[in-house]
Amino acid sequence: MRITSDILNKIARDTVQQRSRSEHDLLAVYLQGSLLTSEPLLGGTADIDLFFVHNEAVSQEREIVRLTDDVHLDIAHHPRLLYRQARELRVHPWLGPGIYGCRVLYDPQHFMDFTQASVRGQFNFPENVIARVRSQADHARQMWLALEGNKPASDLDTVTLYLRAICHAANAIASLNGPPLSGRRFLLRFPERARAAGHLGLYNGLIGLLGAPNVSAETLGSWLPAWKAAFESIPDETRPARFHVCRSNYYTHAFEAMIKGDQPQSVLWPLLETWTQMVHLLEDEHRSEKEGFSVGGGSGVGEHLAAWQAAMDQLGLSGESSTMRITALDAYLDGVEEILENWAKQAGIE
Repeated sequence: MRITSDILNKIARDTVQQRSRSEHDLLAVYLQGSLLTSEPLLGGTADIDLFFVHNEAVSQEREIVRLTDDVHLDIAHHPRLLYRQARELRVHPWLGPGIYGCRVLYDPQHFMDFTQASVRGQFNFPENVIARVRSQADHARQMWLALEGNKPASDLDTVTLYLRAICHAANAIASLNGPPLSGRRFLLRFPERARAAGHLGLYNGLIGLLGAPNVSAETLGSWLPAWKAAFESIPDETRPARFHVCRSNYYTHAFEAMIKGDQPQSVLWPLLETWTQMVHLLEDEHRSEKEGFSVGGGSGVGEHLAAWQAAMDQLGLSGESSTMRITALDAYLDGVEEILENWAKQAGIE
């Protein structure tokens, strides 16, 4: 099947039409993500990010629906109450930008029309922009303090928190000129945002925090079998939506395309972030089995942890090297915070 933007958009519209007839509490539906861009495919794969707003409470927060091996629906289910203070969403660092730039596909009661208009009103006022980006920077600083003051018990916990801090730090800059970044295109899109903020050097600092100087494209490619083995080992009973079985190609084909491209280091964020989360899931599963709460699977967790650990050691993100990385993160955050302070002053806020 030849996948095009037109085909993906038709699938989105058809899905909304079908579900609006069968889900009687459906209030509105809107579209976000890569389908709003000119290049929705990465590695020949794509997801269709739909947000369903329901009148009642929801029993399922996220739903993955396979369409083909390379395309799936990624549906978030939100209760109406989440949008009750529409104007306050202007300063929400994630939901606000998403609503601001979304495409409404279903809205018979004009609920999203009102909500989007409320969010867009004064959205780009400096006071609201700085509130959103400082929220990101503050979260990153809190995580750094946790790493510095009460070092987590394991390398796995340390890297998990470290990556979360990096995500917030980068998005404090990215959100000055657009929605926050996440997922597969995190590092592909960050250079443009850093340049728009007048600090392109932040990109080199960011990939440095991820250990890019320590690895080659060949090394990155050599980690993919271990990543896939961890993905396939997650028990079905505890498999979260983001690691649904139909998302294997979505990740691996994108990883391969990035590694073969002119920016192989761009794979570092999605590869490390997902791999770390999967190994964490497998270790938690193994711990539950040891405590007598087995829900199936969990075998071979030691092998998955060892493969992940070897990669983290090579990147310098674990062991004794992690202390230097945490110090470097502190310096990076100092730079981000100074940029935000200067931005606020130039905007006349302070």
